[in-house]
Amino acid sequence: MSGPFRTVYGTVQPLDWLCLAPHPDDAEIGAGGTLIRLAREGRTVGILELSRGERGTQGTPEEREAECVAAAGILGLAWRGQLGLPDGELVDTPRGAAALAAALRAVRPRVLVVPHDQDRHPDHFGSFHLARRALHLAALRKADLDGEPHRVSRVLLYQGNADIRADLLVDVESVLPDWEAAIRAHTSQFTGAHVSETVTPEIVERRRARLMYWGTMARIRYAEAFGTTEPLLVDPATL
Repeated sequence: MSGPFRTVYGTVQPLDWLCLAPHPDDAEIGAGGTLIRLAREGRTVGILELSRGERGTQGTPEEREAECVAAAGILGLAWRGQLGLPDGELVDTPRGAAALAAALRAVRPRVLVVPHDQDRHPDHFGSFHLARRALHLAALRKADLDGEPHRVSRVLLYQGNADIRADLLVDVESVLPDWEAAIRAHTSQFTGAHVSETVTPEIVERRRARLMYWGTMARIRYAEAFGTTEPLLVDPATL
């Protein structure tokens, strides 16, 4: 069994990195600087929204999709898609995992970036658990899915609405203006009334403070933080 996904930007192709976003704008906020850096260095980078954000207080699904397209151009994405699972109900289910697994087989990412399992938002930590099942299914040769089996090489966790322990920091100072522009492309969410800690005109200021905090840990100005699901193998000569 597999579920359809829609391409909203670019073309379906094998990706070096794919970032899963519970809603439109989550990828930009949590991992946008890293995605921009990778794209500039010639990597094929994509985002897959699990929902269309249809239950959000501000913006229609159509408006938010147009914002995703605008942000994709700023980020330098090779592909952006939407899975169409129900907003507010992103949990680990067999049907949702099969749909996501089929999408993973289609775009075949080497590295998958997912919301951190310690996030406070139910859709965010639900997406983490959904992704775990989908990763397992995508690799199973006998799974009832379209496409050839695919095994992701590395899974990273990006920060959402809660504090995390960083296992990996990425210097994003050089791309900070484009990171900000990609976030602000989601106009319906970040102009007008303050709705929540994330849906607010203050979003860039709030998130830049986090980037500066993580940058301090690495003795640089701005860094994005990621967790890992398993230890990283490091060449000591690069330290």
